[in-house]
Amino acid sequence: MDKQHVVGVDVGGQTSKIGVVNARGEVLAQTVIRTDTYGDDADAYLKALAAAIKACVADASVEGDVRGIGVGAPNGNYYTGQVAFAPNIAWAANKSVDFAAKLSELLDGIPVSLTNDANAAAVGEMTYGAAKGMSHFIMITLGTGVGSGIVIDGKVVYGHDGLAGELGHTCAVRNNGRQCGCGKTGCLETYCSATGVARTAREWLEASNEPSLLREVETISSKDVYDAAKAGDALARRIFDYTGRMLGRSFADFVAFSSPEAIVLFGGLARAKEYIYEPMLEAMNENLLPLWKGKIKIVFSSLKESDAAILGASALAWEL
Repeated sequence: MDKQHVVGVDVGGQTSKIGVVNARGEVLAQTVIRTDTYGDDADAYLKALAAAIKACVADASVEGDVRGIGVGAPNGNYYTGQVAFAPNIAWAANKSVDFAAKLSELLDGIPVSLTNDANAAAVGEMTYGAAKGMSHFIMITLGTGVGSGIVIDGKVVYGHDGLAGELGHTCAVRNNGRQCGCGKTGCLETYCSATGVARTAREWLEASNEPSLLREVETISSKDVYDAAKAGDALARRIFDYTGRMLGRSFADFVAFSSPEAIVLFGGLARAKEYIYEPMLEAMNENLLPLWKGKIKIVFSSLKESDAAILGASALAWEL
């Protein structure tokens, strides 16, 4: 009989979340380890990760019944199994790490499937969440950056090199756009990520004398903008309107590429949906070709936030 459990690992810049998941999408046990305490020693991190996975499997009492390990990581390459040149992870910032092969070896040959975090989220939504039953959709993750996973005919688009799906680095502002960490200017990520929202707030406050609750905040974050919007702050609400409209215009471009049934949103910034949804939908439809107007849905992740990253990564392992 096929093994009935998988492990999902979400590798972040600071922490790595690990969970054991059954076929019903229930997280039976989970744990967290640091990602950022190993310097440039990838082997030390992988040994710690393997030990944590073994302990988590023991906590779930499913030893010997794990089908595979699914991992979502920044710059994770599905084809090669490598994490390569990930700027926010010291042990992979300046080199390629044979992540999947080494982790599998440390786990006595249990197969490991690796992809980037946005692609993992797309697989998770298709397996357990809002995109269940969909064969054509685009996943957009709105966090510190803007990530994306593109699904066509029920399969994630990886491209010839395993690196397709960088819609956050499409150009949203052509002239005098913001500098992006990728080296380009005007990337969607610089405007519509959590850091982009905070940047908009700082720029708008500096450019006007308009009263705002945000003037009382020393170091503005996207959460501060959200809290101010909830409190009725007019400037904060206009920031989200601006952000939503910019997303919607870009979504219209994305639709022209793959004609998805829906665009699925996930991540911290998606919690501001009451302020970004209407301007986002309106701007998307204003910029769509007539054949798509009013036909493309924008939906929000239905996965429990605390489990979503683990579930997304674990969904990869069912394919092993």
